[in-house]
Amino acid sequence: MDLLVAEPLEAEVLQWLQTRHELHYAPRLTEDRKRFGEALAQARAVILPAQIAVNARVLARAPWLRAIGRIVGGQEHIDLDACGRAGVDVLRSPDASAPAEAEFMLGALLALLRPSPQTPQRVVGRELAHCTVGLVGMDAGARRLATVLQALGTQVRGYDPALHASDALWDRWGVQPVGLRELFEQSDAVCVQLPLYSRYVGLLGDRILPWCKPGQVLVSMAPIDLFDEAVLADMLNSGRLAAAWLDSVAPGLLAPGQPLHGAAGLRTTPRLAAYTREARLRSAWGVARQLHDVLRRAPTTVRPGVRQDATTPSPRHDRINPGASAASAASPASR
Repeated sequence: MDLLVAEPLEAEVLQWLQTRHELHYAPRLTEDRKRFGEALAQARAVILPAQIAVNARVLARAPWLRAIGRIVGGQEHIDLDACGRAGVDVLRSPDASAPAEAEFMLGALLALLRPSPQTPQRVVGRELAHCTVGLVGMDAGARRLATVLQALGTQVRGYDPALHASDALWDRWGVQPVGLRELFEQSDAVCVQLPLYSRYVGLLGDRILPWCKPGQVLVSMAPIDLFDEAVLADMLNSGRLAAAWLDSVAPGLLAPGQPLHGAAGLRTTPRLAAYTREARLRSAWGVARQLHDVLRRAPTTVRPGVRQDATTPSPRHDRINPGASAASAASPASR
């Protein structure tokens, strides 16, 4: 099988892929762990929903896999280091969701900077035109947000570990590069959209958050693993951070006994920033075209360094019933 599509896909994109590749469309397959594992073991590429985890163990059971497509959402639940070692491409279309993410972050900033009805003692809010906003991670959404903020008169600081402070891109974006601690010290509000790599786990912890500007508000679309949850909770409960909005909350994060349970000024949403009709369609087309290019170039062999289990069929033989694939693709669901 060339491509396993394990989440709802827009009909026009699905049809385009079907005319080019052998495709198995099963948008609810991940609900059956056994059948999903069997299908994944035969696929050369796959489109997976955001909640499905991919790590070294999963990759070892998918010897033919060359690419993973993610339509909406970030890279949470995908071990990028393991994919890199295995030679498996993680394909997204981050620019496609940039307008939606920028709108979401702007709305969250405006909401957090206004008085909360739950805290009547906070009687005045702030205007963005008189604020300094720090951006942690300069992805496409952050760059678009920077443009909007500058139009409002906001001063914008930025930090990205992949960009040196002398890089000409900072001038092009109109963003002042600063160190991470300095960004938190100077900013009235901070937006975090840094992708998660293993080296960034806990990056925003006791070396950074206690230095934040008093009364600062925080918006994050990044995976929660980027934060030390206990330190974040301390900053909120002490009032050092006035409020935070996390759009990357996994089940159980706010359960009793967890550090962020009942944290003051905390708002959460389950990865809603990029979930617009327009962003999803743009992203679906972007990922589909990338998958098409990978499948055209990638050899139809087991990945180097991966031993094929004797029970794992070749994707060119003993395939999943193509009839079932065509039937399930007849009326694709779309979000």
